[in-house]
Amino acid sequence: MRIDSMNQVSQVYRMNKAKKVNTAYQASVGDRVEISQLGRDIQIAKKAVSAAPDVREDKVAAMKEALAGGYSVSDNDIADKLLESFAI
Repeated sequence: MRIDSMNQVSQVYRMNKAKKVNTAYQASVGDRVEISQLGRDIQIAKKAVSAAPDVREDKVAAMKEALAGGYSVSDNDIADKLLESFAI
């Protein structure tokens, strides 16, 4: 491998370098951002969800009351559901 040919290759790449442009871009004074109606609706929905409690205490209390007496399922009911889910 010749070293001088490597120099020629590097010179080719230096010639094709992008030239710097000296123009200054200024942001116009009247720039503004507009949010679409869908974006506003999403913001309202997110605020409503964040304001809602994580746990619905009324539902939890109803389930606790229903399960207070005990919860039993017959073996036949479980077997029937298993057969339904695995039946082709």
